[in-house]
Amino acid sequence: MKSSELGISAMYRILKKSGAERVSDESAEELREIIEELANKIAKSAVDMALHAGRKTIKAEDIKLASKPFI
Repeated sequence: MKSSELGISAMYRILKKSGAERVSDESAEELREIIEELANKIAKSAVDMALHAGRKTIKAEDIKLASKPFI
């Protein structure tokens, strides 16, 4: 099993808040993997945007712009 940056209990809470009565371990793990993959893509895009702008610091606007294609 690979290490994750995100906690599995947060996935259960997200699914429960979305209306799920019961949540399987597999569904929480799958949600975690998908969210982590999506977050990595957004982060890489935000880094590219900041570097293109001549900055080393990632700003909230970089994250917002980088996430637009995914939401």
